[in-house]
Amino acid sequence: MQITKDTVVSLHYEMYDSENQLVDKTEEPISYLHGGYDNIIPKLEEALHGKSVGDKLDVPMEPDDAFGEYDPTLVRMESADAFPEEVQVGMMFESDDAETGETILFRVTDIADGKVVVDGNHPLAGKRVLFKCTVTEVRTASKEEISHGHAHGPHGHHH
Repeated sequence: MQITKDTVVSLHYEMYDSENQLVDKTEEPISYLHGGYDNIIPKLEEALHGKSVGDKLDVPMEPDDAFGEYDPTLVRMESADAFPEEVQVGMMFESDDAETGETILFRVTDIADGKVVVDGNHPLAGKRVLFKCTVTEVRTASKEEISHGHAHGPHGHHH
């Protein structure tokens, strides 16, 4: 069966940065609903279209294709008083963007002199990445998956 709109695709992947360092990989296959449901990076979904079980792909991506360009306005310095006492570099915090109302996930990148630096950019923003993936399963999506816009696990819908 080929990957087409409204199929559930399972795959293993490895993702490498521009220095060819492994930055992420699957332990178990991930599954997504194929066909423009925004469940996977669009360029990767486009490359997978028409593929079948066992197919292997290498998909290089520029920042705009993957995690976006680095946005310096998403780096902010806040008073340490606004954070829990146990704040540490690497912790993640959500905040609402005053202009858009969207929730942004910020990562603590530095703590010094009563200030906390947070960064709302994805850690790979502004970087080229390479996805290497292998298709492990392709099946027709259920009507419920299509109506919900995402794949469900082996035991049905849980959210």
